[in-house]
Amino acid sequence: MKHPEYQLQKEVCRYLSLRYPDVLFLSDTIGNVKLTMLQAARNKAIQKYGFACPDLLILQPNKEYKGLFIELKIKSPFKKDGTLLKNEHLEEQQKAIDKLNSLGYKTLFAWNIVSICKLIDSYLKDV
Repeated sequence: MKHPEYQLQKEVCRYLSLRYPDVLFLSDTIGNVKLTMLQAARNKAIQKYGFACPDLLILQPNKEYKGLFIELKIKSPFKKDGTLLKNEHLEEQQKAIDKLNSLGYKTLFAWNIVSICKLIDSYLKDV
C-alpha cells in the first residue's frame, strides 16, 4: 500500500537531516501508523483535543519567527481562487495554522518537495 504523503514527509526529513544536521525537528508519524484500539485510546488521551498538529515542526527560531511548522500535503489544499477546499479535516488544520501563526510561529500548508525545500532554505538562511 502506497502512502504518498508519508513518502513526501520522508523526503523532507531526509533533506533537513542532510542539509541542516544541527537543526532540531519533529515529524508526526501517528497518521501513518495503524494503531490497535488500546493504542488509539492511549494516543487520544494524551493529545490536545481539537488541535491538529502540523506534520513537521522545525524548532529553530529565526529573526522573525519562533519556529517553522509545515502541514505537508501531496497537492494543494486550496481552490483556484485561493480559498481552502471544503473539508472538515483541512478546516481543523487551518485553525491550528492560524493559532500557531498568532503565537509567532511560521505555519502553513506546503506541497511539492522542491517548493518545500526552498521554503525551508529561505526560513533557515539567517540562522
